[in-house]
Amino acid sequence: MAAGPLTSPVRYDPLHEATLADPYPQLAALREQTPVAWHEVMECWLITRYEDCLRVLRDHATFARDPRRLGIPVPEAQLSVQILDPPQQAGVRSLFMTALHAQDLDALQNSVDAVIRERLQQCAAQPVVEAMRELAQPVALAAIAGLLGVSPPSLAEWAAISDTVMRSMDAGLNPALIEPGRRARAQLSDLVASWFTTTGRPTGLLGQVRARTADAGPEQAAYVRHTARVMFQGGYSTLTAALGNLLHTLACHRGIRGALSERPGLVHRAVDELVRFDGPVQGTTRLATGDVTIGDVRVRRGEKVTVLFAAANRDPAAFHLPDRLVLDRTPNRHLGYGWGTHACLGTVMAQRVLAVLVDTLLDTQTWPRPAGTAVRRRTATMRTFARLPISFQP
Repeated sequence: MAAGPLTSPVRYDPLHEATLADPYPQLAALREQTPVAWHEVMECWLITRYEDCLRVLRDHATFARDPRRLGIPVPEAQLSVQILDPPQQAGVRSLFMTALHAQDLDALQNSVDAVIRERLQQCAAQPVVEAMRELAQPVALAAIAGLLGVSPPSLAEWAAISDTVMRSMDAGLNPALIEPGRRARAQLSDLVASWFTTTGRPTGLLGQVRARTADAGPEQAAYVRHTARVMFQGGYSTLTAALGNLLHTLACHRGIRGALSERPGLVHRAVDELVRFDGPVQGTTRLATGDVTIGDVRVRRGEKVTVLFAAANRDPAAFHLPDRLVLDRTPNRHLGYGWGTHACLGTVMAQRVLAVLVDTLLDTQTWPRPAGTAVRRRTATMRTFARLPISFQP
């Protein structure tokens, strides 16, 4: 196992309070000093340069998402489109993407707009609101449930399940999270299974997927159910985090309101930049299928390689003035939702929801401002808030 002199002199602890508050100085130091660095605790190579990150994400032959390609078993409950690598992934991914493209996204956007307006009206009536609970979570749940065509579960109950699943993604840093995560995934699996029973009858995206797989064998049916679970949980948690990060950035950078008021046609491009600037997903991991060189570092077969999106999105070699918000930045090929065939399936809808929120804030002349100390959730994979006190009053 590589270590010793290849270990970075930069101490990177993704769960340290200072890192949670602002990871970008440490990520910049990593990128500049040891762009391919071995992390002893995580037992993986950290990749921080944009070019290297993109290479790992694109080269499916060399960097595997599916551990079974290296003889490592995967529990049946984890088999989904996110585990499979191309070309094995193509059938399941195509099934979901075809159903996604068949949805009336404009109608869904209008539905989400109504939820946002109702929530903003309620928030504006209070001096201070906890924006994750009162705005980000309910909007994200309404959006993903509407896209899939299912009845949303109780928000309070669902938020607890989702949070536990999200925390378990950091089990490599804290093994105590494994068992609670397993139980939460079982609850989530039961919920998703109910959508595929005779009485479930989902409409929307899942309705189409279910109709096209009515005669599927047990293996394909399992992949479909697990992918639906990943899409629901992943879509909700990613969108919740993205909404919170966007609200926080809008509140802390007051000049954005004036810039977008003068150029309202800029909103969609600005949303892309806001996701690049402080995105929800921090990284993803692959396994080297053989010995390979990244930069000037030799990575051995079977070693984990963790692509840090947050570092890549601030790489000056890929983005001019990367630590500044450039609302009209173009091109803007950021990795805020990942890249390629393993990117979030709901990215298109997520971007629409974020744009609707910004448009509605401008239209209602309601704008967030900080109203207390924001607290980041102690998670490494997802950058999100545990508490985000915001005021929507002047």
